[in-house]
Amino acid sequence: METTPATPGLAARVTALTKTYGSATTAVTALDDVSIGIRRGQFTAIMGPSGSGKSTLMHIMAGLDTASSGQAWLGDTEISGLGDADLTVLRRRRVGFIFQAFNLVPTLDIRGNILLPFALDGRRPSSTETGWIEQLIDSLGLVDRLTHRPHELSGGQQQRVAIARALATRPELVFADEPTGNLDSRSGREVLALLKAASTGYGQSIAMVTHDPIAASYADRILFLADGRLVEDRERSSAEEISRIMLGMEQRA
Repeated sequence: METTPATPGLAARVTALTKTYGSATTAVTALDDVSIGIRRGQFTAIMGPSGSGKSTLMHIMAGLDTASSGQAWLGDTEISGLGDADLTVLRRRRVGFIFQAFNLVPTLDIRGNILLPFALDGRRPSSTETGWIEQLIDSLGLVDRLTHRPHELSGGQQQRVAIARALATRPELVFADEPTGNLDSRSGREVLALLKAASTGYGQSIAMVTHDPIAASYADRILFLADGRLVEDRERSSAEEISRIMLGMEQRA
């Protein structure tokens, strides 16, 4: 793995990133010369209309997709040139994921789902990690649910399990893809508050893709994409301000 001194304060970054699907007359540019960084210990929202490139950006930053040109870094490791085997290890050990669909394993109980990243890495948590996991389980209100299967939990509870699983290994960066999309408004607010607490209380770096202005209002910083380009970079903003920006972007589209 090629490394270079990390840019201070950045958990991940991309430079001159372009992603094109198809070829010749059918080519579609999902990302067009994008350069951004995700700050350490911050909760960052990535927003934009449908087709703006926000999910593509997240997938490349997380090592789930490759760029057509440009570079992507996780900490001090350039991931844009890594092979599949190295990317798999990197994702397992250094990145956490929270998906809209929860993606829990139905045959495992809740504790088994939370410990899944360790099982996939072929190891048991250390004593320090075990203490951290127990702290997560307690703070997320899952102590009485550890022997249940996912189908026995509500959607909000399942998403809490997904958050615990994503944070269990204390990854450098957690990616959340529309994490409240399948939740009712109350459960969604609880999940967003938990993500915010993970950032402010534990110094966790979080990048969340969302189309929801209310969800984005929980973030410390909001990156707005349109037509594959970064068009605005704002510090924490109200849902009303975010809605106004999104409406303006859609009217200009």
